[in-house]
Formats: sequence, C-alpha cells, structure tokens
Amino acid sequence: MPALLLLAIGGLTPPRVAVVTGASRGIGRGIALELGRAGYTVYALGRSSRSSGAADGDLTVEATADAVRENGGVGVPYPCEITRAGSLDAAIEAVRRDAGRLDVLVCSAYTTPPGALRDDFWKQGVEMWDACNEVGLRAVYATCVAAAPLMIETARADSARGKAAPPLIALVSSFGGQAYTFNVAYGVGKAAVDRLARDMSVQLTKVGVATTSLYPGIVKTERNLQLEAEGRWAEASGGLDLAQGETPAFSGKALLALRSLDAEAMMARSGNVEVVAELAREFDFTEEDGSRPASIRSLKYLLPNFVFPQELLSESGKPLPEWMRANVPDFLLPWSIFASGPPPEKPAATK
Repeated sequence: MPALLLLAIGGLTPPRVAVVTGASRGIGRGIALELGRAGYTVYALGRSSRSSGAADGDLTVEATADAVRENGGVGVPYPCEITRAGSLDAAIEAVRRDAGRLDVLVCSAYTTPPGALRDDFWKQGVEMWDACNEVGLRAVYATCVAAAPLMIETARADSARGKAAPPLIALVSSFGGQAYTFNVAYGVGKAAVDRLARDMSVQLTKVGVATTSLYPGIVKTERNLQLEAEGRWAEASGGLDLAQGETPAFSGKALLALRSLDAEAMMARSGNVEVVAELAREFDFTEEDGSRPASIRSLKYLLPNFVFPQELLSESGKPLPEWMRANVPDFLLPWSIFASGPPPEKPAATK
C-alpha cells in the first residue's frame, strides 16, 4: 500500500501531489518549481532526460526534480514521451502506486513548430497543424483522460476528511485562444484547449474536480531569452518587448493562488480562462523583484506597445521610459473587444 495512502488512513493529511507535463523547461518548469516551494511532491514529466542524452543537461526532468527538492518539495523525475501510446497511463499508474493521490495536474507540454510561425495557413500546410496540436492539444486531452480517475478518487477521499481545496486540472493556454496569434493552426489549438477546460468542467465539477485554462503573457522562457541573445527575438515576436515579460515562476504563483481558494470558490470558477497577470492583481502577488507585469489585454500593455507613435520612443529604440509607462491606466479591455478584430501591429516609424 502506498506510504502516502497509509498516512491518510492513519488520520494524517497526506502530502499534496502534482503532475506537470513539459516540466523540463519554460512555463512547466516554472510551475513545478513553485509547487515545490509550496511543499508539493511534483512528478516532472518530459521527454528531455539525462538518460536520453539531452543536449542541455540543465533542461531535463531530472534537473527540474533537483530544483523542486532545493525549493523544499519532493521532486520525482519521470522521462516520458507523451505522444507514445501507453506512456501517460504508465506515468499516472506510477503516481497511483507511489502516492495514492493526485491534487494538481498541469498540462504544459508543447512543441515549438519548425520554420516560420507567421504565414498563411495554405502555405504552412497540414504540417503546421500537426506540429502545433499533436502535443499541444491531442496529448493534453490524453493526459486528462489518464489522470481524471485518480483525481476523482482524491476528491472523494478528501471530501470524506473534510478537506477544502478540490483537485485542479490546469491547462496552459494563451491569448491565442481569444485573438489571432501567430497563425491559424496555433489559434485553433489554443481555443480548443480553452474549450476542453470548460467542457471537462461540466462533468468534473459533479465529482469534485476543478479545471482552469491558464493564460500567461509574454514569458521569459529559456528559448525566448536565447532568441533575444541571438538578436532574433524581435522578428520572431513581431517586435514585442521581452523586458516586460513574465518569468515562468509567475505562472506557478498564479496556480497556487487558485489553489488557495476554498472548494465553493474554486468550483464557481471551474472551467474559466484565468489570466496570470490578472490573478496577480486579484491575489496581490508579484515577481521576485516586486514588479507586476500587465495583462496583454490591459491598456497598460497595449498603449505603449501598439498605439503610442514611434517618435515617443527613445532614440535607441527602447520602450517608453518607466515614468511615462507608469501613468498608463491598468484598464482591462472586455474580451468581446479584445478578440473582435485583427491583432494590433507595431506603429511604423515616421521620418
């Protein structure tokens, strides 16, 4: 019988357990580390592993598990190719065998498509769809299918003990689910992930499990920082300012904020889209340096990046001075307006 289950039978509260896919890097790694900081046992799933000879040993599931332990949690590396038949079932069975419960499932695995992200869909072909949505959508659904039974069992066991917070499935999505971003295949996949969270909630709330679709903003992932270092970020992003971006840990703080809600409050929000930056404002958390990035649908983000004319920028082409940016109101556009037209474009320089 699993040791954690024995604790529950003995009347003690078992440790909280999380599974994070795509945990070797980026947002998945950031969330895993914050869960570790909160004392979770974190199963870090990903295909980048030291055993498979990953080129960067610092971006592996083992490295993430080590960092989780350094943050105060229990890190369990689980090398896993989530598109391979049976791999997800085996991973969840390992969690059931070792931990006997699952409190949080984070689906963050994603494969960055090769080639140019920004192009017409008829030129990109079906290959772009497969690249965006095999891991980013199909594998997300498969992960939820594999994990749901154990999370339902966890909800029932906690309900019997009077525990408040329900198990939570968090799908890492993006603003591309609301407004055109990058290309057609990307946006359709993200919109489908949002719908997956909402439709699963219809069934899962009846059995005590909550869902959410999490929207980070621009994130300072290892890949984005590398693009910036190589001078390719501006072209890849359409000229966005990575300095205004969020750290991967910011998404982890947002997830923990949701987990702080009691069962009634969490279930009332189950199936919703939750924006990381807006959760930061609601729950009053910040980045480690005390900053709080604005939501992508806030005027505080939109005006300096897309509306103010180029001549307001400094001679070096850097973003607006902080004193000017600080006076822009943090007013959120309604989703109906934000998603009603084509994406904004950077203003052209005038001579």
